[in-house]
Parts: sequence; structure tokens; C-alpha cells
Amino acid sequence: MNELVGWVRAELAAGSLHPLLVIGIWVVVFLELHPFQDGNGRLSRALTTLLLLRSGYAYVPFSSLESVIERNKEAYYLALRRTQGTIRGESPDWQPWLAFFLRSLHEQMRILDRKLEREKTVLADLPAHSLSMVEFVREHGRMTLREAVRLTGANRNTLKAQLRALVERGHLRRQGEGRGSWYMIP
Repeated sequence: MNELVGWVRAELAAGSLHPLLVIGIWVVVFLELHPFQDGNGRLSRALTTLLLLRSGYAYVPFSSLESVIERNKEAYYLALRRTQGTIRGESPDWQPWLAFFLRSLHEQMRILDRKLEREKTVLADLPAHSLSMVEFVREHGRMTLREAVRLTGANRNTLKAQLRALVERGHLRRQGEGRGSWYMIP
């Protein structure tokens, strides 16, 4: 494990291999080493997310690589076996695993892209103030009516009606009652 971690650090720092190749090789070798009795697959995917984030792939937490692998479990195990069977030999064949890994990352991006397109479609028909309020809540986690007035400069009663509509349409959820109420993403 120490040798593998050292290799990954050195390769990522040197930049001689693309980070996705380094991460892909790391995953298959980690799984071949199988350092723990249980949970190696889940841990490898969590650490893969960390390595991808550190390499600048900021989209990774917003779409599940785990679900992509789960849907392609047979291909996952086949690619692992094919590559792992050659790792200890003179010339390891990285191609089966790296092809699967890169296809999985591509599918993960496509799923996220579809989510974003659906979100754009849903939000596209919102009035400007409503869209501003939803974006504010997404960025800050919550918003009060007073913050909505400050954000948009719109009339308080207009914003109350728009917030009520956003709650009815499922874009926001209201917490509390009266002046102490605030809005969050459901």
C-alpha cells in the first residue's frame, strides 16, 4: 500500500500520465491488493472521488459513480479480473480496466448532464425573482422573506406569493410559521 500511495503521489505531481489514468491504475491495483477483509470496493470508490476532486474534477460528488458501477456490475468484475490477472506479470494489460473506468466516468458525467438539463427545463419557466430566490437558497442553504426582499428589491407581498408558489411546485420547503419562517431546498 505504501508503494502504491507513493506512486500515485509521484505520478500526479509529475504530470507525466493523465490524472484519470493514474486514478484508474490506482483503483485496480488497490482492489487487487485487497487490503481489508471487507469494504474494499466501497472504499476504493470513495477514495476515487477524493482523487478526482483533488485532480480538478469538481462534478464528481454531484453524480454517483457507485450507481454507474452497480448498473454495470458484470462488466466491472470482468474488467477487474482481466486486468488483475496480468498485474503481477511482465507486462500488465491495463486496457480492460481503464476502458471500463473511463466509460464509467463518462456515463457519470452524462447522468449529471441530464440532471442539469432537467433542472434547467424545470427552472426555465420561473419568474426572475423566483429563480433568484431558488439560487440563493441553493447557495446559502436557507432564506427568510426579509432576505428575499433584500435580494430582489421586490414587494414583500409579491415575494410571499412567489415563495408560496415555489413551495407548492416543490422547489422550496417552508420551515416554521409567521415571521420566524424560512425556506430551504426540499
